[in-house]
Formats: sequence, C-alpha cells, structure tokens
Amino acid sequence: MASLERSKKKVQLWKKATVHFLLCFVMGFFTGFAPTSKASIFSSRVTMSLSSNYSPEPVKVFHQSRTQNFNRSLFDKTVSKAEHNHNSDKDQRVPEENKRGSEELNVRKLVIVITPTSARNKLRGVLLRRLANTLKLVARPLLWIVVEQLSEDSEVSEILRKTGIMYRHVVFKENFTDVESEMDHQRNIAVNHIEHHRLSGIVHFAGLSNVYDLRFFEEIRAVEAFGTWPIAKLSANKKKVIIEGPVCDFSEVMGWHLKKTNNVTDTSRPALPISSFAFNSSILWDPERWGRPSSVQDTSQNSLRFVRKEVLEEEAKVKGIPTQGCSKVLLWDLHIS
Repeated sequence: MASLERSKKKVQLWKKATVHFLLCFVMGFFTGFAPTSKASIFSSRVTMSLSSNYSPEPVKVFHQSRTQNFNRSLFDKTVSKAEHNHNSDKDQRVPEENKRGSEELNVRKLVIVITPTSARNKLRGVLLRRLANTLKLVARPLLWIVVEQLSEDSEVSEILRKTGIMYRHVVFKENFTDVESEMDHQRNIAVNHIEHHRLSGIVHFAGLSNVYDLRFFEEIRAVEAFGTWPIAKLSANKKKVIIEGPVCDFSEVMGWHLKKTNNVTDTSRPALPISSFAFNSSILWDPERWGRPSSVQDTSQNSLRFVRKEVLEEEAKVKGIPTQGCSKVLLWDLHIS
C-alpha cells in the first residue's frame, strides 16, 4: 500500500510540473507577439501626424542657413576670386570686339523710310510684302513708317506685324478723290510725326513700286543735310526707261536733267521725283540751323514742299549719291498695272 501511494504522488508531481511548464510556455509564446512598450503602440500615428502637420522645409532651410553662416567668409573669398578671374579673362578677350561694335553703331545713322499706301491699289499687299523683304536685308537701325487711310481692313497691320522690322503704322481719316493729293497728304502726316517725336535720322520716301540696290541704304546714311540721286523709271507695258535726277561732279550736284533713252534731253528743270532725295530729319525741329523760317515750322503742308524746294535750289547743301559719282542708278521705279 505504501508503494502504491508513493507512485501516485510521483504521477501528480509530474502532472503539475507538466501543466506548469505548458502554462509558462504558452505565456512566453504569446508574450513574444505582444508590443514591448506602450509608446510603440502609437508610433505609426505619431509619424503620420508629424508628416501631415509639420513641413520638413523649415528644417532644411534651417540647416542651409547654418551651413551658410558657418562657411560665409570662405564662400565669399572663393566667389570673389572666381568672379575676378572670369572678368579679367573676359576683359582680355572682348575689348577689341566691343570697340569695333560701338564704333560701327556710333557711325551708322538711323534710316527712316516713309511709305504711303492706298486701298485703291489692288497689288498693295503684294508690293508691301516685296518692299518689306527688301528692308529686312538692310543693316539696322532702320524705321519704317507706313501710312494708310483708317479702315476696317487689317491687311496692312497683319503684314507689318510679320515683317520683323521696326515700324510705325500711321492712319488718317480724310477722304480724297485724287490719288496724288492723297499720297502727298500721307507723306506730310509722316513728316509731321517725325517732327513731333523728334526722330533723328535720314528720311527717305519709298513708294511701293520702288526697286532697290541694297548699297543705296548705306549710301544715304552719309547724308549730312540733303542728298539726291538718279532714279530710273520703268513701265511694264512700255519699252522705255526715263532717268531723272541730278547732274554731278562726283558727289557735287551741278544741275538737273530729264533724260530719255532716245537721247532726247529736256534741259528745263523737271519736277523732282519724291523718291529721288533724302534729308536730315533735324531740319524739321531745328529750322535756324538749316536756314528754314521758323514761321513755316508749324505749317504741316509746307514741310514736304520746303524740302523739295531746298533740294532743287540749294545745290551747295545737296550731296550726290553715290559719292563716287551720282550717275550710277541704285533705285528703280517699276510701275506694274
């Protein structure tokens, strides 16, 4: 009996030990899945809150400012040395080019080209584009003043915007029945515009029918007061050429002639073609310098008339173009009907 009781006690002890061992094992197993601290339970929420409520940019700016302050003296020295070396190298390379460019700009005068237009001319758009293509090839500075009657048609404006040329588009409201009177009125409007704004340069009246040698524009830049040249008038329907202009001894104007291709010369003084002369625009606002009566200065219709009269009568003030001899034709007036 005693041995039986001992064996029962040993079995109970083993059962208790096994249950205790299993209980500890189970608790230890689940304890491994549990979070180690309370703070780690909310760690993901804290991260989301920081990312949504606080911008990281102030931190970046703060670090940059500290770095800049810390290295300010060294950075300034490095930049100053680099700029000094760069400027010295640049000054050594470019001075001659800058001198040449500045001298060329100082010598080259502004050419002011005045072109009157009429809606009656069916080829106005075509001829305006052709003249624009010519002026594109002219060395700058150049200003193109185009005049037309006020209308709802925007053809001229659209053409001018696409040229890439510096231009001014001037319009007027008056109506005319005579084409020549309208053209003279437009030229006077353009001259008054130049006088009002004191545009300094050499003024030339370019008709839509004009055809140019590009050397012409460089020649007229040399005009001091007045300049004139021969112009060849051609017609597409007639087999003849009429040359009008000055008679010169090199660049000195000796007289005027109207010569035809059949060798018949008219010795009387012809009406001066509007495209056969140029003038310095300063005569419009500085009349005393050029001997112009001050009372005429404010009379709009006399500006163009005065210039024509001066060119014809004051031959000593007029320079023949080209300077090597103004018998050479650089401008043609080609009428296309």
